[in-house]
Amino acid sequence: MAIGNQIVDLAALAKSPLLESDAADAIRAGALASLNGLMQLGPRASSALRRALFKALAQGSAHEAAIRNCLVPQAEAEYSLPAQIGDYTDFYTSIYHATAIGRLFRPDNPLLPNYKWIPIGYHGRSSSIGVSGQRFPRPQGQRLAAGATVPSVGPSGRLDYELELGIFIGAGNSLGSPISLANAEDHIFGIVMLNDWSARDIQSWEYQPLGPFLSKSFATTISPWVITLQALAPFRVPFGRPAGDPEPLPYLDSPRNREAGAIDIRLEALVQSAKMRDCGAPPQRLSATSFRHSYWTISQLVAHHTVNGCNLRPGDLFGTGTQSGPTPGEAGSLVELSKGGSSPLSIGTDEQRTFLEDGDSVIFRGWCERPGAITIGFGEVSGRVLPSPLTKK
Repeated sequence: MAIGNQIVDLAALAKSPLLESDAADAIRAGALASLNGLMQLGPRASSALRRALFKALAQGSAHEAAIRNCLVPQAEAEYSLPAQIGDYTDFYTSIYHATAIGRLFRPDNPLLPNYKWIPIGYHGRSSSIGVSGQRFPRPQGQRLAAGATVPSVGPSGRLDYELELGIFIGAGNSLGSPISLANAEDHIFGIVMLNDWSARDIQSWEYQPLGPFLSKSFATTISPWVITLQALAPFRVPFGRPAGDPEPLPYLDSPRNREAGAIDIRLEALVQSAKMRDCGAPPQRLSATSFRHSYWTISQLVAHHTVNGCNLRPGDLFGTGTQSGPTPGEAGSLVELSKGGSSPLSIGTDEQRTFLEDGDSVIFRGWCERPGAITIGFGEVSGRVLPSPLTKK
């Protein structure tokens, strides 16, 4: 648990009987090798732990000195995946991104008619999810070059990032028992930053008729810190649809979801090339947006995912899909920013990008802020593209 630039080591804290009841159970679960046990306990336990630690760390607390002995500087910590991820579902919740991508792949029909009625998602690959700092070789696969009639196999030439959030499931549900919209947040543990790296040339060849496959499964990177929904309460905002759009079906609609279903999480994407690193130049911001623009809320994703009786388990991960806003500077991917590769972006002092090159690092940062509230930081998630094994040969 992060406190400023320190970490409360729950494994060390679990050895001293400072806290009782729900908080003690949560500490013991949080001290294990992954957070799945804590996730399974539900929001009551994580809320009790949060309250107890804030109280114990208050100046003058009887437990202050003991807990301070359990602090570790964040800079000295090594991070791993926060949970064992059994299943990974990636959604498509930004109508701005969906429309922009649709114009590139289907100029005559950019936004399919089901988009405004149903949260679109596909089953992703959990085995290739890594924590911030992940490095991976450029993926290879089948591509159909412009004007070609036969595909070829080789390294992707249109490698992209996707600025997303990840949603960790807490308490699960039984097979055949849908989670209602009203109860959805009881099954959400918290939120992380997520980069769903994408090979656009492989994607454009394979995605019809069943959607992404090898263009997405080679790497997904998440941030190590999970921000609980309790911490995000001050940043809830109303959820609504543009005038003229259909209202959600009853199982995806409620007064509470309309009043405060969206969350104003600020997001930014940055890039740093190998040349920039070598000369000490900082990463350059490419875009910035907010999760408040999402066309679907996190509760709607849970309710829809389980409406057919699908059972979720602690540690399952949802991706929100690329988060793009209504203006060009809020695009959450290079394919949007470069208009499909036709408009190169200037980075550093003398480089350009349409898609990612070997050695490029991509950094996402997230935070919540508003007047009168303490700013909540998500930290960052970073990853780097390495040369393809085929290139090395």
